[in-house]
Amino acid sequence: MILVTGGAGFIGANFVLDWLRSCDEPVVNLDALTYAGNLENLASLQGDARHIFVHGDICDRELIDRLLAEHQPRAIVHFAAESHVDRSIHGPGDFIRTNVNGTFTLLEAARGHWMGLDAAARAAFRFHHVSTDEVYGSLGPNDPAFSETKTYEPNSPYSASKAASDHLVRAWHHTYGLPVTTSNCSNNYGPYHFPEKLIPLMIANALAGKPLPVYGDGQQIRDWLYVTDHCSAIRAILQKGTPGEVYNVGGWNEKPNIEIVHTLCALLDELKPDAAGSYSRLITYVTDRPGHDRRYAIDARKIERELGWRPAETFETGIRKTVEWYLAHQDWVAHVQSGAYREWLDKNYAGRS
Repeated sequence: MILVTGGAGFIGANFVLDWLRSCDEPVVNLDALTYAGNLENLASLQGDARHIFVHGDICDRELIDRLLAEHQPRAIVHFAAESHVDRSIHGPGDFIRTNVNGTFTLLEAARGHWMGLDAAARAAFRFHHVSTDEVYGSLGPNDPAFSETKTYEPNSPYSASKAASDHLVRAWHHTYGLPVTTSNCSNNYGPYHFPEKLIPLMIANALAGKPLPVYGDGQQIRDWLYVTDHCSAIRAILQKGTPGEVYNVGGWNEKPNIEIVHTLCALLDELKPDAAGSYSRLITYVTDRPGHDRRYAIDARKIERELGWRPAETFETGIRKTVEWYLAHQDWVAHVQSGAYREWLDKNYAGRS
């Protein structure tokens, strides 16, 4: 049995689905079902006894203690986090509560549970913390990619809150001996991605004939990782990772945002042509967000060298699968685009021109 936090969100849900496709080990899935958590992501598991869903908050220590005592998980995989930079700029308090206080609560509950285990179970137990490359700050055009020893230089409330949670995880290992691992991943994309992020937002807007808002000059560079590759990396870390170690997980796909948007338009032109012309006609440059990091790049050689992991998808194969998934799941997109989501889009993009 493993306990997954945030398992109804984008990466967490993909991990749960991938885990149960790969093995029969049950999952206790704890999620608060905030705006980005969606049980529709897990609809295929309805009636599956291997999946136990619990609606709850990682800041609820009593609940965490009860779940650990009842289910005795051999590992905790911690995805639960507020993750959108723009939302962190508008409302940083939620990010401190969930990403910092929530991780602290989970670590303390895990430590209490772990200390009560027998010697063999203590040695086998793992706490895996899922983090982001954004904790490392921004790179110049010719700077080397982020390695695991790169100094932390977070530049947004989101990345600062994740950096704080990373430091807590590290400290609980070095001070208390809790057997933790951490992964810092690059930008994920794929099925079930909430449409406030770049790729699903562009697909949804294009299909609706709406503007495709590109921040600034669109030359912000990111490394892109297909979400199921991220899932396989976490499985490798759980299986073979060394307690106390950090593993950077990347897709070896550095691309500027504007190239991503043009790629999406070209795929949509091919797969669902619009009588009005190429979707690229909808590209609209808007005012950049405050403090927008210019470039992220992941050096993923350590996880390949030590654990034998490399991404299976190229960007070309992964992005085609992603567009095809969204075209085949328009009902899912419509359901997640609630009134609250539309209000958020209005708030974030209002006044940008």
